[in-house]
Amino acid sequence: MDLILVFDYVGTMVFAISGTLTAAQKRLDWFGAIFIGFVTAIGGGTVRDMMLGNLPVSWIQSNNYFFIILAGILITIIFKKAVIKLRNTLFLFDTIGIGVFTVIGLEKALAFGISAPIAVIMGLSSAVVGGIIRDTLTNEVPLIFHKEIYATACITGAVIYLLLHYLNVPDVVCKGVTVATIIGIRLWAVKYNITMPHISMGEKE
Repeated sequence: MDLILVFDYVGTMVFAISGTLTAAQKRLDWFGAIFIGFVTAIGGGTVRDMMLGNLPVSWIQSNNYFFIILAGILITIIFKKAVIKLRNTLFLFDTIGIGVFTVIGLEKALAFGISAPIAVIMGLSSAVVGGIIRDTLTNEVPLIFHKEIYATACITGAVIYLLLHYLNVPDVVCKGVTVATIIGIRLWAVKYNITMPHISMGEKE
């Protein structure tokens, strides 16, 4: 099986889990949990494919995505207590997801002959749009708009991927280093409370 396809399946699964956990924390019903799980998993990829003109979008072309998302949702619902007890589970799943989908977005954009700067944007879109939809639907300010290091980690990882790619570093190394970089930056930023500066309009804090 192609490594990028494996990454795609892994990212889809962890985003489905992330979305379902958020729904559970918001005490949504089963339908709400399933819906949030699905849109979190497919939101970024759908927007990316539509912008690239890759139609029908990836998850429509194969039943595998449907069953992977459904499995992630059911696992989370059935074993919710066990999953929630895991330390920083939601954060970890979300971090893995953005790392994986950044790589997928880059790969697909480059395959369509998109220039490097736009490919970075495609990678970022793949990584964060699902989370934006999840947070918006559950009445949260999306993480990408917080001071927290989120989109910056994706962009940094994407730039590293492009550098390694153009240096003809083996594909598996490019992907592995990129995902590890994004996860590492997120973990480092949270551990040491590193944040992005916010825009001040002169009002008192």
